[in-house]
Amino acid sequence: MLKVRCKMCNKELHSHPTQTKCCGCDNLTTVKDDKITALNLSLVELISKPNQQSNSSSLFTREDLAYQESRRNRKIRKMEFEIK
Repeated sequence: MLKVRCKMCNKELHSHPTQTKCCGCDNLTTVKDDKITALNLSLVELISKPNQQSNSSSLFTREDLAYQESRRNRKIRKMEFEIK
């Protein structure tokens, strides 16, 4: 989650994946997901960045990943029938 402070009005904005957050002052600092916009970006202070490490961590265990990999490598046997 991205945290930004507008130096003009000293309001902190927390990013959200779908909603746009705006400070409401004359600088119009807005934050949506990982995008920051403002009329004057020199008046915007970045407080914290999102962690790239948390996105790469997997919810599956090693056994689950090994099972899925073995299923992916399975061969599909084609059935042949005689049509009379």
